[in-house]
Amino acid sequence: MSTNKTNTRKLVLAAILTALVIVLQFMGAFIKLGPFSISLVLLPIVIGAATCGSTIGAWLGLVFGLVVLWSGDAAAFLAIDIPGTVITVLAKGGLCGLLAGLAYKAFEKYNRYLAVLIAAIVCPVVNTGIFLLGCKLFFMDTITAWADGGNVLKYMILGLVGGNFLFELGFNVVLSPVIVRLLDAAKRN
Repeated sequence: MSTNKTNTRKLVLAAILTALVIVLQFMGAFIKLGPFSISLVLLPIVIGAATCGSTIGAWLGLVFGLVVLWSGDAAAFLAIDIPGTVITVLAKGGLCGLLAGLAYKAFEKYNRYLAVLIAAIVCPVVNTGIFLLGCKLFFMDTITAWADGGNVLKYMILGLVGGNFLFELGFNVVLSPVIVRLLDAAKRN
C-alpha cells in the first residue's frame, strides 16, 4: 500500500476516533453503574494509539481531557483549583494516550495483539494514576475533608476511582484487541 494511502487511512481513522472520543465522553456522564459513571472513552484512545501511533494516541487523550473540562465533569475540582484541575485533566488524558502508544510500539515486534492488550492496560492505569497524583498534589486538603475523618487513601481508591477504573480496565482489555483485529481484517479487504 502506498504511503499516501496509508497516511490518508490513518488521518481518517484518527478523525473518526476523535469524534468517538467526544461522543463517548459526553454520553459517559449519563451512563451510571451504581455511583460510578461508565467511561467508554479510553477504548478509542487505545485503538488510535495502537493503529495510528503514540502521537494520535496523545491527541485523542488531549481531546478527552478538553471534553472533560468543557462538559463540567471536572466542576468539583475546578471550584477548588483551576490550574491544578486543568493540568491534571490534560496530563492524564494526553499521557494515557501517549504511553499506550509507546507501550504498543515496544511490544508490537513480538506480537501485535499482545501489544494491543498491554496498551489497553497502560491507558487506564496511567489515566487513573495521574488523576490520583493530581489529587495528591492539588486537592489533598479538600479530599481529606471529603473523607470526613476516614482513611483518605481508601476514600480516594474506593470513592473516587475504584469501580470506574475496574470497568475501564476490563472493557479495554476485552474489546481493544477485538476491534484492532476487525480493523486489520477490514484493511486487508
